[in-house]
Amino acid sequence: MRFLLITCILAFSALVAMPPAAAQIEIPSEAPGEIADPEPVIEAPEGAQDDADIQERLKGIFGQISELSNVEISVTEGVVALSGEVANAADADRAEAIAARVAGVVTVENGIERTLDVEDNVAPVMERIEKGFYALVKSLPLFGIALAIVVFFWILGGFLARRKGFWRWAAPNIFLAELFAASMRFLFVIAGIFIALDLLGATALMGALLGSAGVIGLAIGFAVRDTVDNYVSSIMLSIRQPFRANDHVVIGEHEGRIIRLTSRATILMTLDGNHLRIPNSTVFKAEILNYSRNPERRFDFDLGIDADDDPAEAIAQGLEALRAHDFILEDPGASARIENVGDSNILIKFIGWVDQRESDFYKARSAAIRAVKNVLEEAGFGLPEPIYRLRFDGRSDPLEIARSAGNRDDGAQHETDTAQKKKVVKAKAAAAMDVTKDTDIEEKVAEERAQSAEDDILDDESPIE
Repeated sequence: MRFLLITCILAFSALVAMPPAAAQIEIPSEAPGEIADPEPVIEAPEGAQDDADIQERLKGIFGQISELSNVEISVTEGVVALSGEVANAADADRAEAIAARVAGVVTVENGIERTLDVEDNVAPVMERIEKGFYALVKSLPLFGIALAIVVFFWILGGFLARRKGFWRWAAPNIFLAELFAASMRFLFVIAGIFIALDLLGATALMGALLGSAGVIGLAIGFAVRDTVDNYVSSIMLSIRQPFRANDHVVIGEHEGRIIRLTSRATILMTLDGNHLRIPNSTVFKAEILNYSRNPERRFDFDLGIDADDDPAEAIAQGLEALRAHDFILEDPGASARIENVGDSNILIKFIGWVDQRESDFYKARSAAIRAVKNVLEEAGFGLPEPIYRLRFDGRSDPLEIARSAGNRDDGAQHETDTAQKKKVVKAKAAAAMDVTKDTDIEEKVAEERAQSAEDDILDDESPIE
């Protein structure tokens, strides 16, 4: 209903702004390829088609035109020869055009020259200036009315544009409300100008303005296409918002929490606490990953066990350790699978789910890895270690080699026993890790939104994708 109302208002304003029918460009009625009718012929009196009649006819016409009264005319066999002096070349062309239209004229030889006499050149100009001045004085009341019309439409458009309550009710968000208000003001001003020009009879000027506006608009469009692209993207983002304030998102290669969406850019606070402004055209075209839309988030990690150990038992022990923690969700539940079998180990992938509203994702994942690792070590599963193969050449003493090997075996066994004892002690001393949600960045975003006066397009009532 609101969109229908605002559409009707803008359509009415556009209709008012349209120039009247007199200002429209007339399209010739001739079909393509046809030649328009020539100018009408000036007929001579009936039965008078000889040279003398043509000459008298032209003299009578030129005598009524002050600029052509000094033109001399001679006619021979229908050929008109014009001579004399006129004030400017336009008058010479005018005399030739008139002579060519008289019936019986075969062709016109234009020998008229422009006079350089000061009086003859200045007098017509001054006469035209005088006529123009008197015409301007007479039309001053009309100019006043035209100016009053423009001012009235300017004030009316401004009055409607300032009805912010109405526009915010009619539009889905603040950004579109401002756009509709500015459009209303612009349309009413254009309507006032067109009506004023029509009142003054400047229909040709209206056509020129329309043509110039189209050409200038095209040139400006090419020059500011990036700005227009960003502006249109802002409109689309304001209508179908892909995120809310304080959402944890990844836009392209940038990750952070949303501070606000303005008419030009999307402002993020990165996880390092820094401000990041991304143009809306980039945001609109980018892939957006929103971690806040679904609070349940999955994590996974890989742990390897010795190739001689039973992977099924390791999975059972590991899942038991995962499910023992309160931050691991029961639905979806934790799971595990054998990811890969190597030359000396079996790689197991453990999967768990956490509620990001209650637990910090990275802390929960870290605690889960620690718990599963400790449990597997305590249960006697051997976690993979680097294996080195040693080769001895035949020149060494076998006995010495054996003794050395025996000593090394005894030392390795001792180290293994010591490490095993340390692992058991570490497993028994394992304590629960802190997985509480980290709200530092969220609090900084909330503080920034409360302090900044910059306009924000984000609206909790707008549709979200």
